[in-house]
Amino acid sequence: MSNLYLIHGDRVAIRPVCANDYDEITALTRDSAELHHPWVPRRDTSREAFDDFIARFAQPTHEGLVVCFRQTGAIVGGVNINNIVRGSMQSGMLGYVAYASTAGRGYMSEGLRLVVQFAFTELGLHRLEANIQPTNAASLNLVKRLGFRREGYSPVFQRINGVWRDHERWALTADMLSAGPHEWTA
Repeated sequence: MSNLYLIHGDRVAIRPVCANDYDEITALTRDSAELHHPWVPRRDTSREAFDDFIARFAQPTHEGLVVCFRQTGAIVGGVNINNIVRGSMQSGMLGYVAYASTAGRGYMSEGLRLVVQFAFTELGLHRLEANIQPTNAASLNLVKRLGFRREGYSPVFQRINGVWRDHERWALTADMLSAGPHEWTA
């Protein structure tokens, strides 16, 4: 199992999402519908939609990862780095979901630390940005724990389930990690 992992911590590891994850992710998504509402758009759970989702990560502008239990490989969360811009920007937009069966136990904190390390080292990014609805306290607390700083407020930023929703804009840069006291050891 460990040879599939890009990087691992004490309890969790990250690896690329793949077509074989369809059944597990579909079940986790269905079981987490209440947890994800209203923060995450309802997903088409068909095999075709999942295959399209996987195909997106073949592009250099997107990375799709899953956070797994290190020992068993069971998926506990998903993380995407979207809209990667190279050149003078070296940035990406972070999206993530925890799943109801394992939420609230710190797995996503550990997993996102690993993703940040991977993004700033292996991908060579300088900046990650997360856009979060202002009433999504769990997600806001997560990025705060990871050292992201609030940079702004974007009214009617993203359409989720037919409604344009406001978002707070949070960011973390590679130099913020080296400058600040954070627990970045996994």
